[in-house]
Formats: sequence, structure tokens, C-alpha cells
Amino acid sequence: MKTWIKRTLIGALSATVLLGGLAACGSSEERVTEMRGKAIEKVSEKLELNEAQKQKLGVLADEMLAQRKALRGDTANPRAEMQALIAGEKFDRSRAQTLLDQKTQTVQAGGPRMIAAMADFYDSLTPTQQAQVREKMEKRRGWWKRG
Repeated sequence: MKTWIKRTLIGALSATVLLGGLAACGSSEERVTEMRGKAIEKVSEKLELNEAQKQKLGVLADEMLAQRKALRGDTANPRAEMQALIAGEKFDRSRAQTLLDQKTQTVQAGGPRMIAAMADFYDSLTPTQQAQVREKMEKRRGWWKRG
């Protein structure tokens, strides 16, 4: 796989984890929207984004949250689905495979939009901003850490 594709996928995954974690902090849509705004504000400050770049970051955040919601599915308690796999004397392999297939299909369906949004955002950055993103990823430090 080409280096830029790996970096894009790693960046998308990192941002998904960030926004997914933020979305998990609150159970209401209002809380998710608030945390999305704070994440965009923090990244925008660190990278000194212009309005067009902020808009592309917003599209990326929306795609990530949509993907997270799609992965979660219609269930009110995704943890219960996982607990059901070990509820009996034997691990429910058939149900686990079904869940895996569903989640894989969801990622495959939403993946191209996520990659496009990540690419649009990253490509809109200046070389200096791109270097900042790479540096953050190399240090394995999130935008939320100080220092």
C-alpha cells in the first residue's frame, strides 16, 4: 500500500477514534454536537485553519460521526450484543460472525466517503499544516494533550 494511503487511513482512523470517543462521552445528540464543535475548534486553533479548511474539517467530522452511528446500528445497547455472545456455555460463533459481517459491510459502505472527506481536508492544508499533522501523528499525541 502506498505511503500516502496508509497515512490517510491512519489519520482517518485516528480522527474516528477521537470523534468516536468524544461522541461516546455524551448520550444525547446535543452533547455530541457540542463535543464535535470543541474538537473542530481545538484542531482549528492548533493548525490555524482558514474558513474553507474549517468547513472541510466539519465535513470530515460529520462523516466520522455518521460512520460511528452506522457502526453502532439501531441497538440502544451495543454492549448487550457483545454480552449475548458469551451468555451461554459456548461462545456464539454464528452470531459473532453475523455481527462482524454487518460491521464490515458498514465500514465498506461508508469508507469511501470517509476517505474522500479526509483527503479533501488534508489536501486543503498548506505544506506547513500538513507537516504539523504528520508531526502529531508521529508523536502519537492527540490534539487534547498539553505541551
